[in-house]
Amino acid sequence: MVLKRFLGSKATRSFTVVSVLAEIKRALDRGHNARAILLLGVAVLAWKWAVIGLVAHGLASLIRREESEHSSSQPA
Repeated sequence: MVLKRFLGSKATRSFTVVSVLAEIKRALDRGHNARAILLLGVAVLAWKWAVIGLVAHGLASLIRREESEHSSSQPA
């Protein structure tokens, strides 16, 4: 019950949307336009359901980490 109230609070939803918007900016800066559009949809949904935004933020971080590890292992 407490977790449901916490995830449904305005502060949590706002934080989640802001973090997804930051991921959108990062995606656009790196030229990942399709990812940015997908994340924009997630940001809209995250205002209603904070868990969606939290999961998307975690997945974006995981993908970004894998891309950086993959690019650092490539010979120059």
